[in-house]
Amino acid sequence: MWRRVLLFTLLLLQVLGLAQAEDQVIRIGVLSHRGNEATYAMWEPTATYLSRVVPRYQFEIAPLDFDEVEPAVKFGQVDFILVNPGIYVNLEVRYRISRISTLNNLAGEVSNNVFGGVIFTHRDRKDINTLIDLKGKSLMAVDVTSLGGFQMAWREMRAQGLDPYNDVASLTFGGIHDDVVRAVLDGKVDVGMVRTDILERMAAAKLINLDDFKIINPKINPGFLLSRSTRLYPEWPFSKVLHTSNELAQKVAVALLNMPRTHPAAKAGNYAGWTIPLDYQSVHDLFRDLQLPPYEYIGRFTLLDAIKKYWYWLLVTSVFVVFMLFMTAWVSRLNRELKKAKLHLERQYELILNSVADGILGVDLEGNTTFANRAMTQITGWALDDLLGKNQHELLHHTRADGTPHPSDQCPVYATCRDQIPRFVNDDVFWKSDGTCFPVEYSSTPIKNEQLKTVGSVVVFRDISDRKRIDEEARQHQDDLAHVARLSTMGEMASGIAHEINQPLTAIATNAHACIRMLESNAGQTERVIDVMERIGAQAARAGEIIRHLRQFVKKEQPELSLININEVINEVITLLRTEIRKAGVRIDLKLDEQTGAVMAQHVQIDQVILNLARNAIEAMVESVEGERVLTIATENIDQGYIRVTVSDTGAGLHPSVEDQLFNPFVTTKSNGMGLGLSISQGIIEAHKGRIYFEPGTQDGATFVFQLPTYHKRVVE
Repeated sequence: MWRRVLLFTLLLLQVLGLAQAEDQVIRIGVLSHRGNEATYAMWEPTATYLSRVVPRYQFEIAPLDFDEVEPAVKFGQVDFILVNPGIYVNLEVRYRISRISTLNNLAGEVSNNVFGGVIFTHRDRKDINTLIDLKGKSLMAVDVTSLGGFQMAWREMRAQGLDPYNDVASLTFGGIHDDVVRAVLDGKVDVGMVRTDILERMAAAKLINLDDFKIINPKINPGFLLSRSTRLYPEWPFSKVLHTSNELAQKVAVALLNMPRTHPAAKAGNYAGWTIPLDYQSVHDLFRDLQLPPYEYIGRFTLLDAIKKYWYWLLVTSVFVVFMLFMTAWVSRLNRELKKAKLHLERQYELILNSVADGILGVDLEGNTTFANRAMTQITGWALDDLLGKNQHELLHHTRADGTPHPSDQCPVYATCRDQIPRFVNDDVFWKSDGTCFPVEYSSTPIKNEQLKTVGSVVVFRDISDRKRIDEEARQHQDDLAHVARLSTMGEMASGIAHEINQPLTAIATNAHACIRMLESNAGQTERVIDVMERIGAQAARAGEIIRHLRQFVKKEQPELSLININEVINEVITLLRTEIRKAGVRIDLKLDEQTGAVMAQHVQIDQVILNLARNAIEAMVESVEGERVLTIATENIDQGYIRVTVSDTGAGLHPSVEDQLFNPFVTTKSNGMGLGLSISQGIIEAHKGRIYFEPGTQDGATFVFQLPTYHKRVVE
């Protein structure tokens, strides 16, 4: 029963994962008036709540500085916006955003859907007690567009006849509420301006002590417990931008209005849920009083008023108009010259593009070719007219090297257009106009317009036929070198192998003579004759096995891979080394894991690697006169689909100074060695997508390890 429950749970999670993968991402732009880190901490749980309540949509928070809000709405980079009411009013007029709910802010246990501004100074400033005392002092506000952090306080100062731009010693903007508070606390400025609840929140977080500050122009309201210096205005509205559908906006509004005031998302944002959108007429009145956008022109002179007051400037204006006509003619001439220069630059660009030896082509979002250089047409044989406006994938990239179709949705060029990530492919094929293919390496880089929007990609490719030919020649040279090394090794082992073959041959001859004598005696010893003949057969099989291993080792193997059992390869090598092992007095300790997977490799080359490592170990132990001589060869399966082969000895070990150079060509610790065995072994193992290394840290002897991918891993790759 529990298995069925587990299977059902896994299937349900998979279905939910697939459904989530298809969710549409909805970006909520939030004014980052306390810094991005605080913004994420406050509002990310709200986005998580909406993602859970509103199906088929994944909501995420996009923190925005004051100067980033308008571009984000203007260019459709966000779907919803959460900003202060002042910024909202401007966006409502300019970009037709619509509020769908208003924030219920939380102060202790009391929620408010209105807020104000706070003008404050350090408690030690005895000379600053009223708004009039701000004259000649240094002020710091949050931002010129911050409603609670500047504009509300500006309106109160204006009511007292003060202009923050002209009547104070300096006016600076901190950008973040917390920075304004710290500037006043550290004595960098005389007076600070922030929105209500900032001081209380920082005090609750133990960042400040409220007793260190004094509120200027304090106002008291029994229903509003926070410190304030200005009138109250409606709280931040949650708004939809113009391109967001009304259906989605309605779902989000319902989700926000239904959020309990004790929900974890509300606690994280320190608010008490949401209410229906309030009336923001008071914010409009503030902007009219201060003549701020979108009311910056209300109450100014009309054109007629300007003419009546400044009529004496008309003559100067007329002269200026004449001058401008002259300048217009001059600019027109410059424009003609600029067009000529642009044409010249375009020709220079074309010359530079055609001088590059690599093929270059541009691709739009539909995969059609937009431009190509001369090298492109020369390499592929396609004429420029055949390329421009045609789908590059269908012409150049439609089939893989093995002849199977190459789907367009798997094309790296299309992928670059989709995710705007540059790509480099080091081995692929392009197709020429005559129907033949050639190997290439190429890069695909996104092309962006002035608005940083991806409009296509540029592909730069290079014909690597010569390089592949050189790599093949180098591989062939490596194989020849390995073959020579095997022949050299057999030459060194010739006497031992001859002795190993001579033993079964001698036994065969001796047993054959004994058999003849028994047959000639006609003594009826049939069973003994059969027993002797079986011994002859066993010795002949032993000699044949040695000769077979020897012939296989010295032959020049073809490059095709075959499925081999690594344990069987090790036993074959031990057979070839039996004489040297016996002569050196070495004991063999084989720890072969019978569960090791099969390896897709060249049999002879793996033979050569194991033989090199085993002979090196035997020779190292021969030079060590003390202690038992043990050669240990172990195999095991390890993680990530690899087989690990360990060859260790009980010799004198290696000096640390040569450990880093062991696999370099012509580096050897033997007096008569050539220094090629380990270098060739490294080349063989790396060609099989494995690795070989010396394992330091052993107290006695030396340990070499190589790893090869199992057949299953190579198939998956």
